[in-house]
Amino acid sequence: MLHPAHYSFGNPITWSKTRWFLLYVFVLFLGALIVLKLGYLQLYEHKFYEVLASDQHDLETQLLPERGRILVRDRADGQLYPLAANREAWTIYASPKDLEDPIAVAHELAALVNVPDVDLVARLNKPDDPYELIVKNASKDLMDQVKQKNLHGIGFVRTSARFYPELGSSGQLIGFVGQNDQGLPTGKYGIEGAFDELLAGKIGSLFAEKDASGRRLALGNTAITAAVNGADVVLTIDRAIQYETCKNIRAAVEKHGADSGSIVIMDPRTGAVLAMCSYPDFDPAEYGKTKDVAAFNNPVNLHAYEPGSVFKPFVMAAGLNLEKINPKSTYVDEGFEKFDKYTVRNSDGKAYGLQTMTQVLENSLNTGTIFVQRLVGKDAFREYVEAFGFGEKTNIELSPESKGDISSLSKKGDIYAATGSYGQGLTVTPIQLVTAFGALANGGKLFRPYVIDEIIYPDGTRERTKPQEIAHPIDSRSSRLISGMLTSVVENGHGKRAGVPGYWVAGKTGTAQVARKDGPGYEIDKTVGSFAGFAPATDPRFVMLVKIDNPRDVQWAESSAAPLFGQMAKFLLTYLQIPPER
Repeated sequence: MLHPAHYSFGNPITWSKTRWFLLYVFVLFLGALIVLKLGYLQLYEHKFYEVLASDQHDLETQLLPERGRILVRDRADGQLYPLAANREAWTIYASPKDLEDPIAVAHELAALVNVPDVDLVARLNKPDDPYELIVKNASKDLMDQVKQKNLHGIGFVRTSARFYPELGSSGQLIGFVGQNDQGLPTGKYGIEGAFDELLAGKIGSLFAEKDASGRRLALGNTAITAAVNGADVVLTIDRAIQYETCKNIRAAVEKHGADSGSIVIMDPRTGAVLAMCSYPDFDPAEYGKTKDVAAFNNPVNLHAYEPGSVFKPFVMAAGLNLEKINPKSTYVDEGFEKFDKYTVRNSDGKAYGLQTMTQVLENSLNTGTIFVQRLVGKDAFREYVEAFGFGEKTNIELSPESKGDISSLSKKGDIYAATGSYGQGLTVTPIQLVTAFGALANGGKLFRPYVIDEIIYPDGTRERTKPQEIAHPIDSRSSRLISGMLTSVVENGHGKRAGVPGYWVAGKTGTAQVARKDGPGYEIDKTVGSFAGFAPATDPRFVMLVKIDNPRDVQWAESSAAPLFGQMAKFLLTYLQIPPER
């Protein structure tokens, strides 16, 4: 039997020193890794941990971008002014689980924050609740008042809120900012809605590597993506013209006891919209108080209506362009035209005898435009109507947009083209109508209307909108001839009250019936008065449509829309510093 001493397992003391040495090296290596990691975090991920160290509410504000502004230019000083911008605001919240006496806190805050006492008690008296919103978008003054009470469990987060400094400058054009399903700010309607993605910017993100149980790994990978602020949008709208437009359309609607009204003004040389306003309107800052959501829609690009006699210049322009007529061509007006079982009469029921084409427009004779439509032909008339942009969306940057309805012009019976020649049986939008009048004014070029002048991105780069000619329905000769005929309407016809002393103004009235919603035919006591025109007639600087819906004190557009057009035209000619011609 061998003795255990004959086996050698090494020196016990030497083996212990080796183990300690290896352990020492391992600890040094691990320590070096930790130091390097901490150094990396301090130098390169400082922002991430600064954000992570803040509370949840502050964290959200640091990852949310600043929304871009909506701006307009004032011709007087060339400066940009905001129609929509951001102001400093505060979220006031409570942590009910940290409140020592939630009922007493609720009683103390209720009147100050304008929340019913019983409601605030119900929200704060929740012992396990970590968060309850008290006030969103509070002013700094309110925040300071609440803060002075020094209530434990009440917190504050600085944020921003949308505000609209130009009150009364067309909420339907601007839109408003609401919230989406995730509670994030989202543009609705108007420019706020159509350009929401551009204005909103990009939300930042926070990433932290976690273990299987969902806990953040102290030494795991982390990353923060900074928020990208939204771009500023500069409108083609002129600040002073917009103000005057909104003021006057409101006054006119109230004066005539009308249901509503709209004015849209455009530069016929480019398609740029200088003003666009309707009344009634809504306040974007108080959109929640609007009872009917239909009020958020912009009537200028959405509400299609039968235009009536304001549509007559287009069949005349077609006849001129095809050389079927000239301004002095004549026909004999008997006061009516028959189509099978239908009889069409002039609006005043009179017969005028021998009339020139210019007199047809001056006296707004239905039989005269029917005469021209027959010379042009049904198919060609429809093609010209389409060439002027009717029946299709203009693709202005605002949505939703209606394309109107000219389908009656494709029907077989002659009656449909005949009534269409004087603006009945088809529908158009105000933006279509003013755009088409721009083509009558500018030599025959149809421009796409636009309201965005330029976009200013957060890095300072700018993107300008270029005018876009989309059609050329008539030649320059026909444009000059129809402009002269429309000038005669203002000088000698139903458009006298649209004139401005010292200037040649061109335009046409239209008093349209309102189609019944519950069946065929028209409302007995409702009309829409329109006046569309441009000035100076020889070198137009603006084209404008005035529309008054159901005025109750006057029947004809020459007493409602035409005077307002003249008032606005006088302002524009002075404001644009256009010297008198005569």
